[in-house]
Amino acid sequence: MHDDNIDSLLKTYPAGRQEYLIPALQEIQHRWGFISEEAVKKLAEYLRVPSSVIYGVATFYNQFRFVRQGKYHFQICYGTACYLFGTSTLLEELESMLGIKDGEISDDGLFSLEVAGCLGGCAQAPVVAVNGEFYTHVTLHQLRQIVENIRLEENLR
Repeated sequence: MHDDNIDSLLKTYPAGRQEYLIPALQEIQHRWGFISEEAVKKLAEYLRVPSSVIYGVATFYNQFRFVRQGKYHFQICYGTACYLFGTSTLLEELESMLGIKDGEISDDGLFSLEVAGCLGGCAQAPVVAVNGEFYTHVTLHQLRQIVENIRLEENLR
């Protein structure tokens, strides 16, 4: 992410207008896939709001990320229903298969993993999402198949 790119994006919004915080964050997220520390600093200066306010807003909404994601971003639900239906076992298997932990990205940039508080599919627990595609009533076998299918697809490219 280059300063001139951030500056040109910010110029599409009126300077000093806090009401443009969320749209600006959404555009940054859309263009670069995450919100860098550099982007937060520049946005804070441009909109004349403290960085702490930007972080407060961005962490309130699940759509914003502060780290780059892998090409295949796994979210595993850790809500009560999913936990009761074995999501901790799924998480252990996923960590083992991908070689990463919560909040990490694989060295090749292919996979990232996020433990989510709740993905909103309690009646279909346990739930796993990959790039926003939800898988419900997930078993260990199904989870392994999801990862194997992704790897197979990537090997064919």
